[in-house]
Amino acid sequence: MNGHAAFVTGASRGIGLGAAVELAKRGFSVALNGSKDRKGLEDAARQVSEAGSGRAVAVPFDVSDIGSHERAIDRAEAEIGPLTTLVNNAGVGVTSRGDILDATEESWDRCLAVNAKAMFFLSQAFSKRLLGRTRNPSLFYSIVNVSSANAVAVSATRAEYCVSKAAAAMVSKAFAARLGAEEIPVFDVQPGLIRTAMTKPVIEDYAERARFGLTLYPRVGTPEEVGRLIAGLASGALPYTTGQAISADGGLLLSRF
Repeated sequence: MNGHAAFVTGASRGIGLGAAVELAKRGFSVALNGSKDRKGLEDAARQVSEAGSGRAVAVPFDVSDIGSHERAIDRAEAEIGPLTTLVNNAGVGVTSRGDILDATEESWDRCLAVNAKAMFFLSQAFSKRLLGRTRNPSLFYSIVNVSSANAVAVSATRAEYCVSKAAAAMVSKAFAARLGAEEIPVFDVQPGLIRTAMTKPVIEDYAERARFGLTLYPRVGTPEEVGRLIAGLASGALPYTTGQAISADGGLLLSRF
């Protein structure tokens, strides 16, 4: 163990699990969060434990339940020690794709509650925890948020999701501005077309379009690739850098003629 301890939300599968595994490989102890699939979360924790030398523990709770944040951090720290790193990855999609004129208040509230509000208040709770105690100068402290290429690129069939991810991107900027004086960086990772359970219904169509030029890389990305990026940021791979939006999108959003 190297003293680094990360809390990763939405870590039972996909990008969150990819990040947790890569952090473990770098010597981090990891607390994994998930809200529904308890068995999947326990299995993920075992996988993360086997990947590295630190501890891995499951901390199930619903990130949209703001009142549970302090208790979740308490439990994580009781299991793996003082946290150095928060990876806000938990997210949800729209309840159904379709015409923006048919978007529902229920879907809007769900996207904003999980994708933006939960990220804001969990970052707040984590930041207060760090600022309220003496930090080890030999350790690297950070917040890595996962938003989406849809924080920038609109999809009218998923408008409420896009709005929530644009809000999430601003959460990163706001906390970077607050924590800069403490030299605690905040990053916004914006994945593009990534093969996950959330994208399963549409990813093959996008994979075909990627082969024909939608992305500069002629393929979609993997959770493991985004996980390596997140782990690199959490390990200080980009020194003297904060508030940056980092596109993990294979060149999807690069302006082209």
